[in-house]
Amino acid sequence: MASQEDPKKARIAKYIDKNLKQVFADLEGDDMPDQIVDLLSVLRAQDEELKATKK
Repeated sequence: MASQEDPKKARIAKYIDKNLKQVFADLEGDDMPDQIVDLLSVLRAQDEELKATKK
């Protein structure tokens, strides 16, 4: 019985992978909210400061 379920599970996994890739490809062109961009800028600056103090 397991051998019959494995191909079904593989098809389901492939279907999910395909759809997730499509969703993320669609989102790729969207702009990020300003709050996220600002947060990323702050985190990058903190990372640079941390790297500078380690040298």
